Amino acid sequence: MKNITVLVSGSGTNLKVLIDSIKEKKIRNGRINLVISSKKDAKALDIAKKENIKTIAISKKDFKSDEEYQEEMFKSLKKENPDLIVLAGFLYILSEKIVKYFKNKIVNIHPSLIPSFCGNGMYGLNVHKAVLEKGVKITGATVHFVNEKADEGPIILQKCIKVKQTDTPEILQTRVKEEVEWKILKKAVNLICLDKVKVINNKTYIKT
Repeated sequence: MKNITVLVSGSGTNLKVLIDSIKEKKIRNGRINLVISSKKDAKALDIAKKENIKTIAISKKDFKSDEEYQEEMFKSLKKENPDLIVLAGFLYILSEKIVKYFKNKIVNIHPSLIPSFCGNGMYGLNVHKAVLEKGVKITGATVHFVNEKADEGPIILQKCIKVKQTDTPEILQTRVKEEVEWKILKKAVNLICLDKVKVINNKTYIKT
């Protein structure tokens, strides 16, 4: 059974998807043993507590520098030593030290089809605004491993949907979450827990 640590910052919708998927056995051989939040009042913490999952709040505001914050995050992760770390709406970029220590053990979900609409500044509604401004006809989401560069880690899964003329950034964000993100996130986590994902030369190979 693989131990999963989930990093959150907000409402915990992705966390809830993971919890429910484990209950429904759509994620097998995995359990969430810890939820770490970057905000003390994140609703995701309440979701975790209701499920009797251990929680820690590590707020950046409590540290004098980003280096101190990242070091505390590293200590907490190293102490738990999870088999997999899932960034589920986590707002901060992890330090190079953390990423290297947990190489190919950290996954993130990005609300676009990488390499489009990704990198610095491309998060949340910013992504969906950029998609609509560009006028692309297809968008989606990507689950990828995290490396030292933003949104450049090995891609695990992608799924697309058509952009509608009636979409606003808010509507598109909701559709991408519900129709794409939640589906491929739980699928990717399940594949990893079953040891079906292998990384070679920055590319993933999935066992069928």
